[in-house]
Amino acid sequence: MLGAVGLDAVEEEVYRQLVLGGETTPAALSSTLGRSAAEVSEVLDRLARAGLVVAAPGSGSGATAYVAAPPAVALGALLREQRDALYSAELDLAELADAHRSALATATTADVMEVITDPAAVRHRFAQLQRGAQHEVRSMMVPNLSVVPYDENDAGYESMRRGIRYRAILDRSALSQPGIVQAILRDLDRGEQIRVADHVPVKLVIADESLAMLPLSAERNTAPESVLVHAGGVLSALIAYFEAAWERAYPLWPNREGDDLVEMRPGEIDSVDERILALLLAGMTDQALAGQLGLSLRTVQRRIRGLMDTAGVDTRIQLGWYAARAGWA
Repeated sequence: MLGAVGLDAVEEEVYRQLVLGGETTPAALSSTLGRSAAEVSEVLDRLARAGLVVAAPGSGSGATAYVAAPPAVALGALLREQRDALYSAELDLAELADAHRSALATATTADVMEVITDPAAVRHRFAQLQRGAQHEVRSMMVPNLSVVPYDENDAGYESMRRGIRYRAILDRSALSQPGIVQAILRDLDRGEQIRVADHVPVKLVIADESLAMLPLSAERNTAPESVLVHAGGVLSALIAYFEAAWERAYPLWPNREGDDLVEMRPGEIDSVDERILALLLAGMTDQALAGQLGLSLRTVQRRIRGLMDTAGVDTRIQLGWYAARAGWA
């Protein structure tokens, strides 16, 4: 936990022991923690230089004893330093972003598009693109992904955990691949929105309105050679293309048993959504609704969000109005 203020695991362990156990000597700490006396002494020296521990009063004779400096004072100072450093970095980032936007105004094709051919570099930029997303990652997926297989996108899982919205359009033929249904069910449970299309012509991933990555050649859709597209007219066209394809694709949902997928056609909702809508319109809270249906709160909220997206509305009141007109409830 204290790694955020610059302490490593051993330093944190020693400091915590001093906070909880009070005044003690390096030898006693060594025995308590099961670490060598030399290691403990070295850690205490580092903590003393950082102002986190001090020699105990009256320990001048015999072995030196140490006490922890009050955490609110000692760690508070380190936190303030970290905040100041982060604020300074944010200012530098804002300046660099402004400079980048200015440079793009006079950019050449080579500046706007970056070709990457090495598979390791492609994997790195693919992960970097997602980790840099601030709001949303859109993707279009073709069958037989090889550079980063569908269920090995660790950067995507990390981004979803920090609240980044994920929307994906999947080529229907990919559903026949071994293990793909279970992988999609896991991603749906994590909060990703996934739709299926009869054909996805090109592999594509877009982070916010900042970056996109797609194959260098559409004829070699699963090859590592890729193009990284920076903000500009080409990226705007790719975003518009994705959104048009998203509107035509069909949402995928888990079936009632949760072991397979259900494809929703326009105007359709499944029996679980029907029950969610009925209870929602009856005034139940999301938490009570989840308990009533035996679903997780996250699943209920994801399904309500999906219903709102399908209905093309922004509020739950509008959803209720649309549901009545569409015969959903």
